[in-house]
Amino acid sequence: MLAVVLSHAPLGIQGEVVSVEVDLRRGLPGIDVVGLPDGAVREAKERVRVAIRNSGFKFPADRILVNLAPAGIKKIGASFDLPIALGVLGAAGQVSLPRDAVPMILGELNLSGGVRPVRGVLSAVGAGLRRGIKDFFVPKENHVEACALNEGRIWGVASLREAVQRMAEIERGSAHCARFEGHPAPEHGLEETLGDMADIRGHELLKRALEIAAAGRHNLFLFGPPGSGKTMAAKRLATLLPPLEREEALAVTQIHSIAGLLPRDMGLLRHRPFRMPHHSASGEGLIGGGRWVVPGEVSLAHAGVLFLDEAPEFRQNLLQSLREPVEEGQVNVVRVGRSVRYPADFQLVMASNSCPCGNLGRPDRACVCSSHEVQCYWKRMGSALLDRIDIRVPVKPVSIEEMLGRKGESSRQIRDRAEGAFRIQRERFRGLSYRWNSRIPPGKIMDFCSLSPDASGALTRAVSRLSLSSRACHSILKVGRTIADLKGSDEILKEHILEAVQHRRFGEEDPFWECS
Repeated sequence: MLAVVLSHAPLGIQGEVVSVEVDLRRGLPGIDVVGLPDGAVREAKERVRVAIRNSGFKFPADRILVNLAPAGIKKIGASFDLPIALGVLGAAGQVSLPRDAVPMILGELNLSGGVRPVRGVLSAVGAGLRRGIKDFFVPKENHVEACALNEGRIWGVASLREAVQRMAEIERGSAHCARFEGHPAPEHGLEETLGDMADIRGHELLKRALEIAAAGRHNLFLFGPPGSGKTMAAKRLATLLPPLEREEALAVTQIHSIAGLLPRDMGLLRHRPFRMPHHSASGEGLIGGGRWVVPGEVSLAHAGVLFLDEAPEFRQNLLQSLREPVEEGQVNVVRVGRSVRYPADFQLVMASNSCPCGNLGRPDRACVCSSHEVQCYWKRMGSALLDRIDIRVPVKPVSIEEMLGRKGESSRQIRDRAEGAFRIQRERFRGLSYRWNSRIPPGKIMDFCSLSPDASGALTRAVSRLSLSSRACHSILKVGRTIADLKGSDEILKEHILEAVQHRRFGEEDPFWECS
């Protein structure tokens, strides 16, 4: 007898629907699994055998063939345990499986018959809905995640026996699927974990740069002596960003689910991610890849912030590999026999000392680095990557008077002020493939950046005096557009261009600075 159920193979953010076909035939008792299974899937036959017996069912004394189709896609992970077990019971006639509306089933089995959570459930439900699947059996701990799309009938099961009972109820037409309504919105924001802008004393230029960077999602580079507040400021940038829109939240939640980082009993993620990889990260860890081609830090930071602290300490080839996702908003991971594309539209923030010894810019210490050593230190980051950074900010140590002074504006106050710029950009780019000023294509710059005569002259003089590249000129225009949006101005004025030039000029011909 042949039994068929559906499951899911994670491959990129969407994955592939897999047909699990189970056939019983004469021969020596045993299970054969075909269809490019990996080690975890091949081991499923032993877990399934014991789980079926320990759940009170009879394991068939026949030769069992399990085919996972399409056969050309590698099947990885333990999420095929539950569909194989139900397929075996269906083929043996111990459970009645629907033939017209075949369900999608996901779940790992332990030896007692319990169902353990698995990765990529949200992507699996999305892929199933696109195929017209109506019923989904998922581990109970993944139930909230699976219900995030608010479509289909989602059955959260804690054991193989419960899954069989739910299957029988569906066949009789007596099943009732409880729909999860979602958790209430959290009262606290990212300030609880990343800190509040009010904690930053002094640093008026830095706080202004953070506001502009957040308002237009511009890439940011902070450099200065150790202990001057670069890391503290970078962490608080994410608290100035608007909450995730639904489309963004779906993509972010899918990526974190595939990577196995989604908290249990969690639906859609609401806050923009903040990722801070260590400088010893590997290429697979930063960009993505590995045996299962899982998303890397650039994809985990999608729609949020990727912060590289001590950027020159990262391997140079890793830093240069960031150019594609910074430019394109996605990363294409190529491995033997497969090519997987993940979203990677993040806001890049880098921090660095101003010189190898760290004393350049400190008024109380002398820098012992030569000009050549400083230039070599900055070249570790590569001019091609630095050229894609719109805003560069020198960070000076604050004085004791500033440190003991009054607190500044909170993250909520700055975010509320930037909300006007968020609304302007949403309306400006409605119906387009990009949403932020930082993503305006070079060929469309002048369509959105209308300059006053004084601003045009100021830009021309700045480009000539500083010998700026065409990309630098585009960056100045995009930052100027954001500054004008913060002021509520349709036209970019001279003062907006001058401020944009001030935030861009560091790191071109003269890569270091000295405090006065």
